[in-house]
Amino acid sequence: MTIADRNELRQPAYGNARGLSWLIAELRDHLWPWAGKGQPARKSIQLAGFALAIAATIAWVLAALGRLEAGAIIGWWFGWSVFEIFVRLDAKPYVKEGPWWGHLYRRATVMDMICYVSFKNLLIGAVLFIGLRTLGIVQV
Repeated sequence: MTIADRNELRQPAYGNARGLSWLIAELRDHLWPWAGKGQPARKSIQLAGFALAIAATIAWVLAALGRLEAGAIIGWWFGWSVFEIFVRLDAKPYVKEGPWWGHLYRRATVMDMICYVSFKNLLIGAVLFIGLRTLGIVQV
């Protein structure tokens, strides 16, 4: 999706998808910060992002194996979140306008992206921590 005007509302690249296809498209949009087809992103940011994503994934796997402390996991997650802000501003510079189930997007400001990524990653991190703690793998 290209967004030409800061105030212009657009539909997402997946249009008016419904049901399971909508859910899959939403998950991909929220979990995968890099651009899709038709959205060229800077290659240096992409390469650094892939390397950091692999490192963050390894950190979560080490945490799941009980070999990484909670503070280290939080540090990795915070670092990933800061990097994701830059990636999304470059590759997907939009946020939803209106309710979360809506289909309208607008160009994101830096503060929009900071708030979006922070809240999204806080929720994902909380779910992962609760899951690891429930399994007795991470002690907080």
